[in-house]
Amino acid sequence: MDKHTVKQLLSFVDLTTLSGDDTRAKVDALCQKALNLQKKNNGQGHPAAICVYPPFAAQVKAKLAGSGILTACVAGAFPSGQSPLETKVLEVQWTAEQGVDEIDAVINRGMFLEGRYEEVKAELVAIKKACGKAHLKVILETGELKTPGHIRLAAELAIAAGADFIKTSTGKSMPAATLEAVRVMAEVVMTHFRKTGEKVGIKPAGGISTPDDALAYASIVQEVLGMNWLTPDLFRIGASRLVDNLELLLA
Repeated sequence: MDKHTVKQLLSFVDLTTLSGDDTRAKVDALCQKALNLQKKNNGQGHPAAICVYPPFAAQVKAKLAGSGILTACVAGAFPSGQSPLETKVLEVQWTAEQGVDEIDAVINRGMFLEGRYEEVKAELVAIKKACGKAHLKVILETGELKTPGHIRLAAELAIAAGADFIKTSTGKSMPAATLEAVRVMAEVVMTHFRKTGEKVGIKPAGGISTPDDALAYASIVQEVLGMNWLTPDLFRIGASRLVDNLELLLA
């Protein structure tokens, strides 16, 4: 894999830590890793965003100030989605008030699997409103949706509710991201674009750790959506180990 491709893949990454033992020191080190890559690669070949839990939002925002690297947070009863809507909205609103650029929120899969599709959409509309100026990435948790038909419908509901991105997985359940799920999601994004002219981003996440894995997902997005989607504004890869493995190829 040539170095240009490696740097391009790095630019798509949401460098993520979402563990119960996350600390301020761990989060600070993650931010510093992204800043070091930015400096080392002369402003190229660095993660698009750092993604953390809400309590670390202000810390990440301050650490990354002036770098152009975005601050992203999960919110809205991540990873289960199984909280009252009022609770989800309050968490999303609080997170947005910390000045984050992006919020990753998961759908209520139980509600979806019961066929309560309009309720799923209504929750997402409320969450989108609570995001304020922050972009919303809607996590479908495709491994729990099971079928391509369910993945397609969930993607359509998310986009109809105002999602700026649709995302495969929380990384907390298996299977996480799959090439098949991303293809279905990309097809929904293309259908929406053809109907409306609106571009929605796509984010595979969960279990993507090797450069070849990352390239496979990028290739599907290019095949279905075209080169115009291969930009951090429209394509992300949620990952933690991937950055280290890509960095080895630049040594």
